[in-house]
Amino acid sequence: MATENKNLSNYDKATIPNAKDFRFGIVVSEWNDTITEGLYKGALEALKDCGALDKHITRWNVPGSYELIYGCKKMQHQNVDVVIAIGSVIQGETKHFDFVCDGVTQGIKDLNVISDVPVIFCVLTDNNMQQSIDRSGGKHGNKGTEAAIAAIKMAQLRKDSNGLGMRIGY
Repeated sequence: MATENKNLSNYDKATIPNAKDFRFGIVVSEWNDTITEGLYKGALEALKDCGALDKHITRWNVPGSYELIYGCKKMQHQNVDVVIAIGSVIQGETKHFDFVCDGVTQGIKDLNVISDVPVIFCVLTDNNMQQSIDRSGGKHGNKGTEAAIAAIKMAQLRKDSNGLGMRIGY
């Protein structure tokens, strides 16, 4: 297990750009809201800890994780530097889990390919509720915190690469 004995909430603030000038969009699934609210809390705390301003953070809710794709696509057009997609899909008795996980993963990947505004994947795809609890503020820390740090770094990458154009040749 990738997160075994690893707390996802640990980061070295000295290695992270100051987030005060970046605008963040956060799209949160209402399904499994105990988990997604924990992820949101971790993301919000990390963003603020790294300098993000309340007025530069926009949150939208969508009904479920599958709807994150549409919500993130629309959020990319809201004058933000980066979007964080927060969701939780927990294995059930049917193949629905597989279809939702695959669709959300591919959909968010597609948004990253077609848009200049990065979308950070903070969607837990766990086998059971305990695994989700452990990763949304439990014994493994908070995946939302990790997503926020990734968002800051990607916003900085976007800023740094803006206007550089494509390099042709070798």
